[in-house]
Amino acid sequence: MGVRKGVESMVRNVRIDERTWSFEEEGVRFFLLEGEDRALLIDSGMETRNARDLAEGLTERPVELLNTHADMDHIGSNGQFESFYMSPAEATNYYKCQGGAGRFVPIWDGDIIDLGDRPLMVIAMPGHTPGSVAVLDIHNRRLFSGDPVQDGRIFMFGPQRQMDAYLASLERLLTMAGQFDEIYPSHGSRPLRPGIIEELIGAAREIIAGRARGEKTTVFGKSVLAVDMGVATFLCDGEQER
Repeated sequence: MGVRKGVESMVRNVRIDERTWSFEEEGVRFFLLEGEDRALLIDSGMETRNARDLAEGLTERPVELLNTHADMDHIGSNGQFESFYMSPAEATNYYKCQGGAGRFVPIWDGDIIDLGDRPLMVIAMPGHTPGSVAVLDIHNRRLFSGDPVQDGRIFMFGPQRQMDAYLASLERLLTMAGQFDEIYPSHGSRPLRPGIIEELIGAAREIIAGRARGEKTTVFGKSVLAVDMGVATFLCDGEQER
């Protein structure tokens, strides 16, 4: 894919520490993690088409890519990579729904990707999409959560989203919360504290039980229900989500 004129000026990088950066694009962010041997982009932007170039401007290590999931705001620069890490459960979303190209290297729950003295663990987080994953930066005690854990707008409308699976993912993640101190999501505020997981669990339970109420709105031409639960706003198909 070519680089769109002016795209570079829409993205700024923020240094989290000496080996970690956040790329801030309007409405979404993606991350670069550097190890002793290689570096990893976590997602590749929305309008951005040169994420690899941006990453290579910050590190001398070879850059690889992992997609937390395949929604369009996370795969903007995938065309710069011949292959990328992704859950096989996300293949339908990537190839059929988003028209993506390239070869995915399958990642599974519990897999370790070691960048060289920087091991990262893959955590399956189905619900927002079937193949959503989070990435645990083990030594630095940071969780890169993608979309499921955030304080912004969580998309839960359409055929791929499933609230019961989302709740189950959060409940499992809660049992792992002692392994990280900070959460870096793709949207909303950063960093977040692990306590937000319990708040999101409570919100999801209320929505599933049909006790939450929202307001109708339009997102990408679709009529959805915006349910403001305080901790985050859930965009749902209807008042009761299963």
